[in-house]
Amino acid sequence: MDKIDKQILELLQENARIPLKNIAEKVSLSSPAISSRIDHLEKSGIIQNYHIDVDREKLGYHITAFINLEMQPTQKKEFYPFVRNEPNVLECNCVTGEYSMLLKVTFPNTVDLDDFIGRLQKFGRTSTQIVFSTPVEPRSIPIPDNI
Repeated sequence: MDKIDKQILELLQENARIPLKNIAEKVSLSSPAISSRIDHLEKSGIIQNYHIDVDREKLGYHITAFINLEMQPTQKKEFYPFVRNEPNVLECNCVTGEYSMLLKVTFPNTVDLDDFIGRLQKFGRTSTQIVFSTPVEPRSIPIPDNI
């Protein structure tokens, strides 16, 4: 990966729908060359997906919460399929500390959140924090110079 690939990644993180022509103009290459580089970045696994951000509140999801779950490692075989099939789970992370899992979830209301927590508690003890605001939204990562 070189300086141009780094610039391409920065531009795509800012706007995954940026036209190849615009990228080409910014990095002084042809559109086919940009397309080839993006294809290489995808095949090498550096670019894994393209995403859109939606306003969850406008879609009726007014509650975002983080749920800590304390569970035994032997439960992972049953837990992972369960959590993958829950559409309101935005993220699930295996973490260190008192709790072994950290989930980010979104629901239309606290009743639905409470129902989910009830189903989740078959795996172990939970602790839930409801989000009031998000002063730093998810953002792109800086691309290191030494790559």
